[in-house]
Amino acid sequence: MNHRVVNLVALSLLLPAVGAAQKPPPPEPGFSEHLFPPELVMQHQARLGLTREQRDAITGAIKHLQNAVLDLQWRMQEETQRMSELVAGPAVDATAALAQVDRVLEVEREVKRTHLEALIKIKNVLSAEQQARLRELRGGPPSP
Repeated sequence: MNHRVVNLVALSLLLPAVGAAQKPPPPEPGFSEHLFPPELVMQHQARLGLTREQRDAITGAIKHLQNAVLDLQWRMQEETQRMSELVAGPAVDATAALAQVDRVLEVEREVKRTHLEALIKIKNVLSAEQQARLRELRGGPPSP
């Protein structure tokens, strides 16, 4: 395989991970219908009748998410750069490259976990009635 093909393969493997660090990915479709993105809650805060305490808790969860993802973006850039350096030469140390891709994937996993943690905190702040209202507003399935 020539150098250009190796770079394209590496890039195609790493682009989803880099994108994940830049913007937290949504949760898996299998359970996303049971969680509420912060934008949806903020957009309908008046209709939901959010209390000051709820707003403060949701704001705190969003701030924590933003700070954590910023730190993870730095780590993702660092790990991706290392990966790039490992595959840049004419021959690639497979053991080192595979160990490095594990580090890249670990950062990606942390991004997803941090995002899910924020969505759980937001859901837990909302009452059952507010959650049902959000489901109606987004046109999702009825509450269980």
